[in-house]
Amino acid sequence: MKYLVIISLFLLQGTLLFAQQGKRYIKKGNDLYKQQNFAEAEANYRKSVMQKNQNPQKGQNVEGNFNLGDALYKQKKFADAREQFTQIAGSPEHSKEVKAQAYHNLGNSFVNDKKLEEGIAAYKKALMNNPKDEETRYNLAYAQEMLKKQQQQKKDNKDKNKDQQNKDNKDNKDKKDQDKKDQDKKDQDKKDQNKDNKDQQNKDSNKKDQGQEPKPQPGTLSKEDAQRMLDAMNNNEKQTQDKLKNKKFKGEKVRVAKDW
Repeated sequence: MKYLVIISLFLLQGTLLFAQQGKRYIKKGNDLYKQQNFAEAEANYRKSVMQKNQNPQKGQNVEGNFNLGDALYKQKKFADAREQFTQIAGSPEHSKEVKAQAYHNLGNSFVNDKKLEEGIAAYKKALMNNPKDEETRYNLAYAQEMLKKQQQQKKDNKDKNKDQQNKDNKDNKDKKDQDKKDQDKKDQDKKDQNKDNKDQQNKDSNKKDQGQEPKPQPGTLSKEDAQRMLDAMNNNEKQTQDKLKNKKFKGEKVRVAKDW
């Protein structure tokens, strides 16, 4: 029994030692926090939490965990801060006042991380635990207004993009219509040209069938000119032949030598 008492005293002293050490870390962390040395403050708050975990007692190290979340929040480590505040807010061991503060800070970490809907939900939970918290009520109204503006901006951008898309579609349609008109005109011009050529060919063919020669092209002889040239050539040839014929017909006198 005596030994049991001694052991109990040692355990009690150890517990008190751990508790005192944890409080020293929290105090040092608070001093650093006030100096805005949030990284060093975070390190000391973590040591305080570790001390508590190594010597668990009834309840949790609320101050150490809460201040650790605040130090993370100040460093813009919003995801890590939310993890701390969510853990505190979800613990059944904490009072409504502690939960309200945790939800308030959780809402702040969401809003600063541009997660407005999640922040609004956290503020509402904070007010459920402490309806008289005017600061939370103000933050809730602020987040709701910001969300409204965000949604309106998204709607305006969507409408603007839709209008631009409609304009682009109209421009593309107008361009296609104009291209089609241009192509149709080219096709029609080509058809008209082909028709004109065909009509001219038909006219030339009809003239030929009617005994009318088509108008000679520059640099070529007409049929009449060619016939005249042929007639002239025939006449010249006839005249030449007549001359030769007459010459042969007259002949020449030949002296015949007497054969002695």
